[in-house]
Amino acid sequence: MPGVTHDEAPLLADLMPWSVAPLRPGRGWPMGPDAASLKSRWAALVRARESEREALFRPSRSRTLHTAVAQLPGHQGGTARLAREGGPCPEPVRILHGPFDEQWLIPDHRLIDVARPELWRVAGAGQLFAVEQGYVPGAAGPVVLASAVLPDGHSPAGRPGRIRPLFRRPGGLEPNVAPGLLGHLSAVLRQDVTARALLAWVLATASGSAAGCRVPLTADAGLWARGVGLGERLLRLHLRGDGERPKLPGGHRPYVRAPLPARPGSLSYDAEERVLRVGEEGVISPVPSEAWEFEVSGVRVIERWFTARAAGVAGGDAQPGTLEAIRPAVWPQAWTSELLELITVLALIAELKPQRRELASGMERRITVDELGGAGVLPVPGGARRPASVLDHREEGPEGQFALI
Repeated sequence: MPGVTHDEAPLLADLMPWSVAPLRPGRGWPMGPDAASLKSRWAALVRARESEREALFRPSRSRTLHTAVAQLPGHQGGTARLAREGGPCPEPVRILHGPFDEQWLIPDHRLIDVARPELWRVAGAGQLFAVEQGYVPGAAGPVVLASAVLPDGHSPAGRPGRIRPLFRRPGGLEPNVAPGLLGHLSAVLRQDVTARALLAWVLATASGSAAGCRVPLTADAGLWARGVGLGERLLRLHLRGDGERPKLPGGHRPYVRAPLPARPGSLSYDAEERVLRVGEEGVISPVPSEAWEFEVSGVRVIERWFTARAAGVAGGDAQPGTLEAIRPAVWPQAWTSELLELITVLALIAELKPQRRELASGMERRITVDELGGAGVLPVPGGARRPASVLDHREEGPEGQFALI
């Protein structure tokens, strides 16, 4: 393959070939860390007269009050023009808004400039998403994150990566893997290699490069098993426990030592005391320095998470009279619980760094790009890079018509 050395690790783009670009919301108010505020914003929008409604909506070239679009797949948002909308708010859904930051989104196609319907069609039970982070030279932190909720692909460094569903069809069907790859790995490693095992391996071994995310593949069955085991632990942490909440050992678990203020405006960390100060009065400890310093694409995760919420409390930086100005009056208790969980997750992921380094240093018997080419896995056929045809039900189109896809 031109420009590729024989021993270079394959690109994630070739191992999981179908990818989708990040969503482009077009306006900020349909998304936020608080679902109740989104419903209040919707109510304010539909109560407003048309002239006021347009200013509140914030039209763009892709979306105005008169744009006709189909429903988002899997959701019952309206399809009539927003200028005539008067019904209740579609129930907000969880969405991953950047690294380790689950927020809420009103799932209405009329509100989102570029919603990527092909992602919504395959989201749901059995689906996982690998979110490739944009490459930032010298930046610390993982280059691939996993999510069970739909990710918007937002990058904290402003360099968007790609969203790669693990399966091409709803219900966890048809792995989004280069044709023949799982069979080749199974034969070489003499064990059944599944799509989830491959994702776990990616989380444990992937590294960033200017050409894209690279994933070394081993021909050592023992090393593969250790890597998949490590990747499964990372995957469960990325998924917030995958059914069981992650916990640090006793004596290391963060607790609220002093109540957080109603409107915390600052966040600081005392490394010597292992204390996180939230506003002037709030205290959380113990907080490992590894959690505080945890970065993705060169941006500290905890600071970014806090900024998104501190600005979202009434009295923040939103312009008065806008829908973004409709916010919680005080810091919700749920955010404190989410912050404690975030600290725990980041600390536990940081603890696995030595194991990742050990795994990388033992990568001797590699499956090369040339070998994958000889096995017919590479180059990937063009059809594997395009979404599958998954429409097995009618989707409502603009103004109540049904979409023909």
